[in-house]
Amino acid sequence: MKKLLSLIAIATLGLSSAFAQTPAAAPAKQSVTAAKKEVKKAETKATSTKEAVKKDVKQTEAKATAKVADTKKEVKKVEAKAATTGAKLKADGTPDMRYKANKTASAPGPKKKDGTPDMRYKANKEAAKKN
Repeated sequence: MKKLLSLIAIATLGLSSAFAQTPAAAPAKQSVTAAKKEVKKAETKATSTKEAVKKDVKQTEAKATAKVADTKKEVKKVEAKAATTGAKLKADGTPDMRYKANKTASAPGPKKKDGTPDMRYKANKEAAKKN
């Protein structure tokens, strides 16, 4: 009787352990495939982010190059203006009033008491438009 009971106990334990492992193994496989999918998603996201950063860098470089070109054009304009007028100009293109040539080159029309051009007169308005 003891032998029979021990055989039944061993058989039930063997069967119960076999059934207990099967469900646990299936979710493990699913979690591995899910993890692989997550890794692939993360990799594609990372590559798309890298591409976006590269595009942003290229756009910023293009903008900086355009600004440099515009600045060079402005410098050439200022230099050309200084060469034609014979007057010394500051870096921003305005006349440098430390020089005599710039002090005498003013508006052709009447002036106010403080020495600035009187803008009520047509000659002063035209001179301001040219400058």
